[in-house]
Amino acid sequence: MAEPFSYAVLRLVPDIERGESINVGVLVFCRPRDFLGARTALDEVRAGALGGDVDLEAARRHLAAIERIARGDPEAGPIAALDTTGRFHWLAAPASTIVQASEVHTGLCDDPGACLDELFERLVR
Repeated sequence: MAEPFSYAVLRLVPDIERGESINVGVLVFCRPRDFLGARTALDEVRAGALGGDVDLEAARRHLAAIERIARGDPEAGPIAALDTTGRFHWLAAPASTIVQASEVHTGLCDDPGACLDELFERLVR
């Protein structure tokens, strides 16, 4: 049975003033299934094409932290200890950092893990 889900695209924004970005990940949240997942990938060539001094190491650390928080990794800090709803809202909140979440989109899916994989392949790869 299809359940409602929400997702946000994660974007690398190396220079806030220029406003250019590339997609580097996806968050998928399905409250009825208590599912929160994040998949990320940093294409260094595409990131470099945005110009400026992109701190790739900082971006990698930020993306790794997002995945750990989404999983609820106990060593990822207090945000990771929140329930799936709290973690999703925290991760999808507007931010002025090198990695930003898009607006939240919604849909229906039977398998949120498969939906995460599909969105990642379509929007990031």
